[in-house]
Amino acid sequence: MNDRIATWLVERRLLLSAISMVLIVAMGFGLAQLKFNSSYKIFFKDDNVQLLAHEQIQDTYTKTDNLMFVVEPLDKQVFSNATLDSVETLTRESWLLPYSTRVDSLTNFQHTKVVDDDLLVADLVEDALQLSAPQIAEIKGVAENEIALVHRLLSDRNHVTAVNISLTLPEESNAQGLATIELVDAARALREQIQQENPNIKIHLQGLTIVNTAFNESAEYDSSHLFPGLFLLIIIMLLLLLRSFWSAMVTTVVIIVGVVISQGFMGWVGYDLNQVNVMAPIIILTLAVCDCVHLLASYLHHLSLGKDKKSAMTEAMKINLAPVFLTSLTTAIGFLAMNTSEVPPFQELGNIAAFGVMAAFFLSVTILPTLSIWFPMKAKAADESKQAWSAKVAEFTINKRRPLLWGVLLVAVGMTSLASLNELNDNTMAYFDESTEFRQASEFMQENLSGFDVINYSLDSGEAGGVNDPEFLKKVEAFSDWYISQPEVVYVGSYTDTLKRLNKNMHADDQAFYKIPESRELAAQYQLMYELSLPYGLDMNNIIDFEKRSTLITVILKDQKAKGIIGVDERAQQWFADNEPELAATGASISIMFAHVGKTNIESMLAGSAIAIILITLTLIIALRSFKYGLLSLLPNAFPAMMAFGVWGVIVGEVDLGVAVVFSLTLGIVVDDTVHFFSKYMRARKLLNKTPEDAVRYAFQTVAKPLVITTAVLVAGFSVLLLSDFTVNAKMGIMISATISIALIFDFLLLPALLMKFDKGVITTPVDASEDNSNQLDNTMQSNAAVK
Repeated sequence: MNDRIATWLVERRLLLSAISMVLIVAMGFGLAQLKFNSSYKIFFKDDNVQLLAHEQIQDTYTKTDNLMFVVEPLDKQVFSNATLDSVETLTRESWLLPYSTRVDSLTNFQHTKVVDDDLLVADLVEDALQLSAPQIAEIKGVAENEIALVHRLLSDRNHVTAVNISLTLPEESNAQGLATIELVDAARALREQIQQENPNIKIHLQGLTIVNTAFNESAEYDSSHLFPGLFLLIIIMLLLLLRSFWSAMVTTVVIIVGVVISQGFMGWVGYDLNQVNVMAPIIILTLAVCDCVHLLASYLHHLSLGKDKKSAMTEAMKINLAPVFLTSLTTAIGFLAMNTSEVPPFQELGNIAAFGVMAAFFLSVTILPTLSIWFPMKAKAADESKQAWSAKVAEFTINKRRPLLWGVLLVAVGMTSLASLNELNDNTMAYFDESTEFRQASEFMQENLSGFDVINYSLDSGEAGGVNDPEFLKKVEAFSDWYISQPEVVYVGSYTDTLKRLNKNMHADDQAFYKIPESRELAAQYQLMYELSLPYGLDMNNIIDFEKRSTLITVILKDQKAKGIIGVDERAQQWFADNEPELAATGASISIMFAHVGKTNIESMLAGSAIAIILITLTLIIALRSFKYGLLSLLPNAFPAMMAFGVWGVIVGEVDLGVAVVFSLTLGIVVDDTVHFFSKYMRARKLLNKTPEDAVRYAFQTVAKPLVITTAVLVAGFSVLLLSDFTVNAKMGIMISATISIALIFDFLLLPALLMKFDKGVITTPVDASEDNSNQLDNTMQSNAAVK
């Protein structure tokens, strides 16, 4: 059946090419549907518990979408006329930014005091250039003792300050993306304006909008720089390794069309481009090369034997059709296992890559034969001396089979055991390279102003107006006091701070009255007086809800990764359980969301990897028609990724969002080498009646060189990801490249030893006495390894 299908594919190549062109055009129309989604929400399923809690807070209080200007005076003095004037100007102009709904800063902080029994509320700083030294000193004294400012909008050393803009962006992803671009462009222009007016300050951009922008810009960089660079690199490698210009051109056409089809598929199924699935073209491009290399190497070899183009292609298809299809199928299974991921972009990446791999196979057996026969390819007689290295490796593995078997297994087990050194510890800030503007601004803010990670708690009093109940407020105060005592915490914002300040103001600023008002009526009166005195846009909806039923506690953490963030929140939940169970609230924020999704993702991916291993093994058992060979494939398929994790455990020791998916991502890729080696070994055993030792020699002679070429292309392709600003992709590139490299070594050293150990039976299948068939079988000895 294999030979009949191979012959039919070559005979009907023109018809199949025409059908392929129709398919390409149809899928190409899907490209028009593609749009980019840079929102952080794409990393979470709609029913994600942390996302739902975060959205509930967004709906209850002023939205926490924000952009922040972190102002660094070069003379380290915030409280100077020039710096305060710049902050005042920046605050005023920030109200005019697109989608701005609230601006908070040191200068417009609503300072309260009582004059003749009247509560006066006003900006802390007005007309900064006209302030005298004593006035600035008074302002400084107020600011550095104000809980609502220090470690949030003012550093504890008075050398850095910030202006925070609250935003209301469109809900629809495409509109939100365009709005984000508009906003950030305006913010960058304002930053340049203020810096030109006052050369003594440097302004850093921070906030959720800048996080989304960083995601967007990193993806744009990857698609506009890495993909073209990889494409050029692969063409150069093919020219050098295949030494055939036309073979490189055929491969180029196939991979370009394969990428177009896969990207069109994205458009048709409604996937948005994002920071993760943008790397799908890189994966598909590199894997498509592998199919082409095996077919073209065999085709060139048969041309060198004097066959005409059609006959040479027919023989190449007969030899490679089954293993190329099998490798494509198992690779697709590995990618589809990524659907168990808790992160939707990784699910999308798996589906796109699986579709792209099968599309690449289809193109390799339809368009490639037509182009190869049409292009003026020529092949010189092979120089057998250049193949000597594969024979030497074969003899080495045969002669050293026993020490190699136990030695490689021992090393594999040892390296795999080191994987236990890894711990899940994601760091959202570290998703971006240190060279990016966002990463630099984040680290500066964390070192000089405040923390990067935030946790919010919405505490419910149980009744409308209940936020002013003294008993409820005392519970809120107790929770806030406990939180600020935690070593990871630098700031806790609470409604109780405002009420205590007002209570103190209304008692002649007597420090003894810096406490919760004694009655509900008094607290409600203070709150009403204060709100009526606030200017437009600076209401209290950021800390209490419309019904005055619940209040928001905002906690800022410093220098924490996922494990630390989850640990702090777990201690908070324990505090609720031990002290105020009825007050218990789910910690919610983007930091909490990313901290938890990494943990749940690796757990789900472990299940997906197990499913993929089972399915791939069953596929090999059926395809190879051997339960024994199928089980033997487990070792060279599963060990490489586990060994790579062992090395990672020693060098890095932390598994983040990207590294967690490597096992499933590589499982379908590394099986390719195993399939090709197995298929050639079994051909020698069953069709040529060779001994296990001679079958190993045959396998090395036929597939060693193509496997080295495809591994080099794959490693080069995924290594390009190291240049990505998005470190999730960069770390995936490192791990995938390491896993693929280990897999080749494993297949060359351990797999032959396993086969000779467990395959000792004598095959008595008769060989076709036909001279042509015999020659065909013998000629395959170097078909895939030919370099012309």
